[in-house]
Amino acid sequence: MIQRSLLTVAMAAVLLAPVAAYAQQTPTLGEIAAREQARRQALKAAPGKVLTKEDLPRTAGPAPVTAPSPAEVKPAEKGQEPPKSEDPPKDEAWWKARISQVREELRRNEMFAEALQTRINSLTNDFTARDDPYQRARIAEDRAKAALEMDRVKADVALNRKKIAEIEEEGRKAGAPPGWLR
Repeated sequence: MIQRSLLTVAMAAVLLAPVAAYAQQTPTLGEIAAREQARRQALKAAPGKVLTKEDLPRTAGPAPVTAPSPAEVKPAEKGQEPPKSEDPPKDEAWWKARISQVREELRRNEMFAEALQTRINSLTNDFTARDDPYQRARIAEDRAKAALEMDRVKADVALNRKKIAEIEEEGRKAGAPPGWLR
């Protein structure tokens, strides 16, 4: 019996020894706060280096300014104002209006293309369901017209997508923020 209790105490000591060692190693919150306060005071005490003109490398002076030759300079006539640009200012409203107009046209053309595709599918089903040669000829003619219109609308959709890409590229080159073109 004594051996058993002695064995239990020894096992408990072996199992709890690492836990006790770990508990002794972890600092308390107060110790951490004191270390952080000391670290911050040390940072305040050590001022950073102040740069002066002597610290900067010696370089050549500023680049010389060249004046335009007299042939390039045209004297302003009395009473004549510089020509004003007739273009509207290219601000956010201008870019948004321009891109939204093309996007709206693209949306309409895509919807029209979907409707035409539905019409072509319907005419194809009617064509295969009819036995009368006269009705089949009339349906085939309508289907051919719809297919030609579909080709035209697909070309318009491709053109609108190209226009949108061109406007986005033009805006990028002009320095317009991307948000203006969304």
